Amino acid sequence: MNSHLKVTQSQLTDVLEISQHRFMLLELPKNEFLVRENQVCPYFCFIESGLLQHAIDVNGEEKTTYLSLPHTFTVSLHSFLHQLPSRKHIKTLSDCRLWVIDLPTFQDLIANHPPFHDFYFQLIERQICLIDEYRIDLLTLSPEERYLKLLQNDTVLIQQVPLHYLASFLGISNRHMSRIRKNIK
Repeated sequence: MNSHLKVTQSQLTDVLEISQHRFMLLELPKNEFLVRENQVCPYFCFIESGLLQHAIDVNGEEKTTYLSLPHTFTVSLHSFLHQLPSRKHIKTLSDCRLWVIDLPTFQDLIANHPPFHDFYFQLIERQICLIDEYRIDLLTLSPEERYLKLLQNDTVLIQQVPLHYLASFLGISNRHMSRIRKNIK
Protein backbone atom coordinates (compact mmCIF):
# COMPACT_ATOMS: atom_id res chain seq x y z
CA MET A 1 0.00 0.00 0.00
CA ASN A 2 2.35 2.71 -1.21
CA SER A 3 0.67 5.71 0.31
CA HIS A 4 3.07 8.33 -0.93
CA LEU A 5 5.03 9.21 -4.02
CA LYS A 6 8.71 9.75 -3.43
CA VAL A 7 10.34 11.94 -6.03
CA THR A 8 13.49 10.64 -7.71
CA GLN A 9 16.60 12.80 -7.51
CA SER A 10 16.74 13.32 -11.29
CA GLN A 11 13.07 14.36 -11.42
CA LEU A 12 13.59 16.75 -8.55
CA THR A 13 16.72 18.21 -10.15
CA ASP A 14 14.89 18.86 -13.43
CA VAL A 15 11.92 20.46 -11.71
CA LEU A 16 14.12 22.54 -9.42
CA GLU A 17 16.18 23.89 -12.32
CA ILE A 18 13.00 25.24 -13.89
CA SER A 19 11.10 26.34 -10.83
CA GLN A 20 13.32 26.73 -7.76
CA HIS A 21 13.23 30.53 -7.82
CA ARG A 22 9.43 30.36 -7.87
CA PHE A 23 8.92 28.19 -4.80
CA MET A 24 8.84 29.98 -1.43
CA LEU A 25 9.82 28.46 1.89
CA LEU A 26 6.99 27.99 4.36
CA GLU A 27 7.81 26.65 7.81
CA LEU A 28 4.93 25.32 9.87
CA PRO A 29 5.19 24.02 13.43
CA LYS A 30 3.58 20.78 14.57
CA ASN A 31 -0.25 20.83 14.66
CA GLU A 32 -0.58 23.80 12.27
CA PHE A 33 -2.89 23.67 9.29
CA LEU A 34 -1.77 24.08 5.70
CA VAL A 35 -5.47 24.25 4.89
CA ARG A 36 -8.59 23.83 7.01
CA GLU A 37 -11.81 22.22 5.87
CA ASN A 38 -14.00 24.77 4.06
CA GLN A 39 -11.04 27.02 3.21
CA VAL A 40 -9.32 27.28 -0.16
CA CYS A 41 -5.99 25.47 -0.34
CA PRO A 42 -3.44 28.22 -1.09
CA TYR A 43 -0.43 26.18 -2.18
CA PHE A 44 1.01 23.30 -4.12
CA CYS A 45 3.78 22.03 -1.80
CA PHE A 46 7.01 20.09 -1.85
CA ILE A 47 7.78 18.68 1.61
CA GLU A 48 11.44 19.13 2.46
CA SER A 49 10.97 17.81 5.99
CA GLY A 50 8.09 16.84 8.24
CA LEU A 51 4.86 14.87 8.04
CA LEU A 52 1.38 16.04 7.04
CA GLN A 53 -1.99 14.42 7.62
CA HIS A 54 -4.92 14.81 5.23
CA ALA A 55 -8.15 14.21 7.14
CA ILE A 56 -11.90 14.68 7.08
CA ASP A 57 -14.48 14.91 9.82
CA VAL A 58 -17.07 12.13 9.75
CA ASN A 59 -19.76 12.57 12.37
CA GLY A 60 -17.34 14.28 14.73
CA GLU A 61 -14.57 11.73 14.23
CA GLU A 62 -11.36 12.61 12.37
CA LYS A 63 -10.54 10.14 9.58
CA THR A 64 -7.10 10.16 8.00
CA THR A 65 -7.31 9.94 4.22
CA TYR A 66 -3.65 10.41 3.32
CA LEU A 67 -0.23 10.86 4.91
CA SER A 68 2.41 13.00 3.20
CA LEU A 69 6.10 12.33 3.86
CA PRO A 70 9.34 14.23 3.21
CA HIS A 71 10.41 14.52 -0.43
CA THR A 72 6.87 14.26 -1.73
CA PHE A 73 4.39 16.79 -3.06
CA THR A 74 1.07 17.51 -1.39
CA VAL A 75 -2.01 19.65 -1.96
CA SER A 76 -5.76 19.62 -1.56
CA LEU A 77 -5.86 19.42 -5.34
CA HIS A 78 -9.51 20.08 -6.14
CA SER A 79 -9.57 23.06 -3.79
CA PHE A 80 -6.27 24.43 -5.12
CA LEU A 81 -7.00 24.06 -8.84
CA HIS A 82 -10.58 25.34 -8.70
CA GLN A 83 -10.19 27.75 -5.78
CA LEU A 84 -13.05 26.05 -3.94
CA PRO A 85 -13.38 25.28 -0.23
CA SER A 86 -11.48 22.13 0.69
CA ARG A 87 -13.46 19.12 1.90
CA LYS A 88 -10.52 18.11 4.07
CA HIS A 89 -7.87 19.64 6.24
CA ILE A 90 -4.13 19.18 5.94
CA LYS A 91 -2.33 19.39 9.28
CA THR A 92 1.33 19.05 10.24
CA LEU A 93 2.16 16.04 12.42
CA SER A 94 5.64 17.43 13.04
CA ASP A 95 7.50 20.65 12.32
CA CYS A 96 7.54 21.06 8.54
CA ARG A 97 9.66 22.82 5.95
CA LEU A 98 7.58 23.20 2.81
CA TRP A 99 8.43 24.76 -0.54
CA VAL A 100 5.21 26.23 -1.91
CA ILE A 101 3.83 27.92 -5.01
CA ASP A 102 0.51 29.67 -5.46
CA LEU A 103 -1.99 28.97 -8.23
CA PRO A 104 -0.85 31.66 -10.73
CA THR A 105 2.75 30.46 -10.44
CA PHE A 106 1.67 26.84 -10.75
CA GLN A 107 -0.42 27.61 -13.86
CA ASP A 108 2.49 29.47 -15.44
CA LEU A 109 4.85 26.56 -14.84
CA ILE A 110 2.35 24.07 -16.29
CA ALA A 111 1.66 26.23 -19.36
CA ASN A 112 5.16 27.51 -20.16
CA HIS A 113 7.64 24.91 -18.95
CA PRO A 114 7.21 21.48 -20.59
CA PRO A 115 9.51 19.62 -18.14
CA PHE A 116 7.38 20.82 -15.22
CA HIS A 117 4.20 19.93 -17.11
CA ASP A 118 5.55 16.44 -17.86
CA PHE A 119 6.66 15.95 -14.27
CA TYR A 120 3.26 17.01 -12.95
CA PHE A 121 1.45 14.73 -15.40
CA GLN A 122 3.56 11.75 -14.29
CA LEU A 123 3.02 12.64 -10.64
CA ILE A 124 -0.76 12.77 -11.06
CA GLU A 125 -0.79 9.58 -13.11
CA ARG A 126 1.12 7.66 -10.43
CA GLN A 127 -1.10 9.13 -7.72
CA ILE A 128 -4.26 7.95 -9.50
CA CYS A 129 -2.80 4.44 -9.72
CA LEU A 130 -1.94 4.46 -6.00
CA ILE A 131 -5.40 5.72 -5.03
CA ASP A 132 -7.00 3.01 -7.15
CA GLU A 133 -4.86 0.33 -5.47
CA TYR A 134 -5.60 1.74 -2.02
CA ARG A 135 -9.37 1.72 -2.63
CA ILE A 136 -9.27 -1.86 -3.88
CA ASP A 137 -7.20 -2.88 -0.84
CA LEU A 138 -9.78 -1.32 1.49
CA LEU A 139 -12.50 -3.42 -0.14
CA THR A 140 -10.65 -6.71 -0.63
CA LEU A 141 -8.06 -7.05 2.14
CA SER A 142 -8.69 -7.77 5.78
CA PRO A 143 -7.40 -5.24 8.34
CA GLU A 144 -4.51 -7.62 9.10
CA GLU A 145 -3.62 -7.91 5.41
CA ARG A 146 -3.72 -4.12 5.00
CA TYR A 147 -1.37 -3.69 7.96
CA LEU A 148 1.00 -6.39 6.66
CA LYS A 149 1.06 -4.74 3.25
CA LEU A 150 1.90 -1.43 4.92
CA LEU A 151 4.70 -3.15 6.87
CA GLN A 152 6.14 -4.56 3.65
CA ASN A 153 5.84 -1.45 1.48
CA ASP A 154 5.86 1.63 3.71
CA THR A 155 8.22 1.13 6.62
CA VAL A 156 8.74 4.90 6.81
CA LEU A 157 5.06 5.35 7.72
CA ILE A 158 5.31 2.65 10.40
CA GLN A 159 8.40 4.28 11.89
CA GLN A 160 7.34 7.93 11.77
CA VAL A 161 3.56 8.18 12.00
CA PRO A 162 1.72 7.79 15.32
CA LEU A 163 -0.34 4.61 15.57
CA HIS A 164 -3.78 6.25 15.74
CA TYR A 165 -3.18 8.06 12.42
CA LEU A 166 -2.06 4.81 10.77
CA ALA A 167 -5.10 2.99 12.12
CA SER A 168 -7.40 5.68 10.74
CA PHE A 169 -5.59 5.63 7.38
CA LEU A 170 -6.00 1.85 7.16
CA GLY A 171 -9.66 1.99 8.19
CA ILE A 172 -8.99 0.10 11.44
CA SER A 173 -10.03 1.03 14.97
CA ASN A 174 -7.23 1.86 17.40
CA ARG A 175 -8.11 -1.16 19.53
CA HIS A 176 -8.09 -3.54 16.56
CA MET A 177 -4.81 -2.03 15.32
CA SER A 178 -3.20 -2.72 18.72
CA ARG A 179 -4.37 -6.35 18.58
CA ILE A 180 -3.07 -6.77 15.03
CA ARG A 181 0.33 -5.35 15.97
CA LYS A 182 0.51 -7.56 19.06
CA ASN A 183 -0.30 -10.70 17.03
CA ILE A 184 2.20 -9.89 14.26
CA LYS A 185 5.22 -9.21 16.47
